[in-house]
Amino acid sequence: MNSKSKYLISVVGPTAIGKTALSIKLAQHFNTEIISADSRQFFKEMSIGTAAPTPEERAAAPHHFIQHKSIQENYNVGAFEKDTLTCLAVLFKKHDVVVMVGGSGLYVDAAVKGLDYFPEVDPKIREGLNNELESKGLEYLQNQLKDLDPKSYDTIAIDNPHRVIRALEICIGTEKPYASFLNKGKEKRHFKTITVGLKADREIIYNRINQRVDIMIEQGLLDEVKRLKPYQDLNALNTVGYKEIFNYLNGEWTLDFAISEIKKNSRRFAKRQLTWFKRNENTLWFDYEEKLATITAALEKEIRS
Repeated sequence: MNSKSKYLISVVGPTAIGKTALSIKLAQHFNTEIISADSRQFFKEMSIGTAAPTPEERAAAPHHFIQHKSIQENYNVGAFEKDTLTCLAVLFKKHDVVVMVGGSGLYVDAAVKGLDYFPEVDPKIREGLNNELESKGLEYLQNQLKDLDPKSYDTIAIDNPHRVIRALEICIGTEKPYASFLNKGKEKRHFKTITVGLKADREIIYNRINQRVDIMIEQGLLDEVKRLKPYQDLNALNTVGYKEIFNYLNGEWTLDFAISEIKKNSRRFAKRQLTWFKRNENTLWFDYEEKLATITAALEKEIRS
């Protein structure tokens, strides 16, 4: 191993695929520690519904950023990026390799690449653009963006009104193209990242999700959510597995329907995760049942190269 190089092994993939188990095996193989990039597992009040690592799993390898915050604290992706870089600086003094695991794509990207930072603009601009969307339609806004920032017009999800309005409000508020703010001012990473992705046929992923939800119910998800009912309006709890049970507790749904909705929304979430992670062309993808030795051999080869 090049003595100057430090490596972050980022384990990604859809929910319920087996990322936690693999990350622990990799941490043990490389005799290192794990950083969690799962934005739902940060909160100590949410264990069952987030499938947070068990005490036994956490004892098998040192973990960071698991249940270190309260749902009543404001914690966002910007703070996570800063905290992760600070943590990695310490860990890389002891280890040449650190493992990161999590299915929150934005948080993974924040750690690996950094976030784009945009200046604050007058909120009235967005208000005006929303009014124009209502009165003149999306095409009018798209043409406006084409005039102000052709590069963004060609690259953003142009059929998504939120994306178009976001780009336009920056163009109008700063009098500079939205594209000019992308990939600027990101703190250079002093480590190399190797991304390992776990995959399976969609039917297998969906079956694993359904089984996991049933296990969560058996483990006491209902009681966990009941305890959190006084805080149901907090942003941290506006998430799959919690919001559906709140609907049941509020008398809007039956329990069976709430459980079926958790399964459905988890499947949708997995689909979005896969779309996000497949954008990274350098990911080393492995079947979820692949032998550990095959994965570690591929990683050792990357590290040596």
